[in-house]
Amino acid sequence: MKKLQEMSLEELWRLFPVRLWEYDPQYPVWYEEERDRVTALVGGADVFRISHIGSTTVPGLLSKPTVDILLELRPGVQLAEAEEKLSAEWLLMSRSDKRFSFNKGYTPQGFADRVFHLHVQPAGDPDELYFRDYLRAFPDTAEEYAALKRTLLRKYEFDRDGYTAAKSEFVRRVTALARGRFAGRYALWRW
Repeated sequence: MKKLQEMSLEELWRLFPVRLWEYDPQYPVWYEEERDRVTALVGGADVFRISHIGSTTVPGLLSKPTVDILLELRPGVQLAEAEEKLSAEWLLMSRSDKRFSFNKGYTPQGFADRVFHLHVQPAGDPDELYFRDYLRAFPDTAEEYAALKRTLLRKYEFDRDGYTAAKSEFVRRVTALARGRFAGRYALWRW
């Protein structure tokens, strides 16, 4: 059996199609348990803030059954150090100079019972928190997002990158509204 790292994108998309599920009240529990594991792995002193992000944070919102976690590192903590520590339990998905992403729960047989994405970056004023808060505060916008996802699923079920890209304009628009509504909520000077 091929390892995940040996599979083509097409093979991975077939093995891990986009699936949308109704909200599960266990998502916050999954997050809390994984948050504690991540904090222990990285070292609590290196964590500035760790947050549950994405659609699984919004009760009632249709989502992929994947809990997204944003880990912000304290100033001075090197991304490479955190990456090395996290690699013991997480699979690196992508890396840039200022951010990297891991996943957990993807197996050569398909999805595990619990699936996570971990986004790691230096502390800042992250868009993801504003987007989350806006969807929680405005159920009509959350429902608009769910309707968009349902529409996109038909076209992008086996193209996770295409699915994410097709949601981008909506996410940018709502994030801009959220930044206006909740200006400075997560700015570093507040901490």
